Amino acid sequence: MPADLLKHALDATGFMPPEEGLALFEYAVERLPHGPAVEIGTYCGKSSVYLGAAAKLTGGTVFTVDHHHGSEENQAGWEHHDTTLVDERSGRLDTLPTFRRTIEQAGLEHEVVAVIGASTTVSRWWTTPVSFLFIDGGHGVEPAQLDYRGWAPKVMPGGLLLVHDVFPDPAEGGRPPYEEIYLPALASKQFEEIDAVGSLRVLRRL
Repeated sequence: MPADLLKHALDATGFMPPEEGLALFEYAVERLPHGPAVEIGTYCGKSSVYLGAAAKLTGGTVFTVDHHHGSEENQAGWEHHDTTLVDERSGRLDTLPTFRRTIEQAGLEHEVVAVIGASTTVSRWWTTPVSFLFIDGGHGVEPAQLDYRGWAPKVMPGGLLLVHDVFPDPAEGGRPPYEEIYLPALASKQFEEIDAVGSLRVLRRL
């Protein structure tokens, strides 16, 4: 990954460990020549920079889907709440301005396309086969279920499904990405696991 873009990724606000971000980059480089990448859960754009760097290298495009009002765990009173991201006018979390600044400063505005809306709304109308799908959206049970059901069927044969924050051991983290996305994908017999980097799981569509 180019050093300048890696610095932008490392400096961006977010929760993506560097080794997992670099895995995103490497697998996106593999798949972007075959079709678009879709990221579910943008937050402030940290992982989008890793993916955008791959798109810049390959001439591909990354669509990143988020309503930008934060997941359950980002809200006031929760562990990952950041008061600097609250809109003073509305009092609601709004990560879009920070995301736009992150992508602009990284010079990736042509490679990374923001799709602003609920994952379920966008998936209902999305018809293009997806070559690379990264699910890192809401970590509650229902959001995880809806992200999986709405987007996993859109991955083309040979394409990749990457799931973040997969913790087989409950002591290490929340359960929904593991129980509602990762395990159902394997149980469907339509995906096989090909790699694991930290909490990131990489599955290929059969």
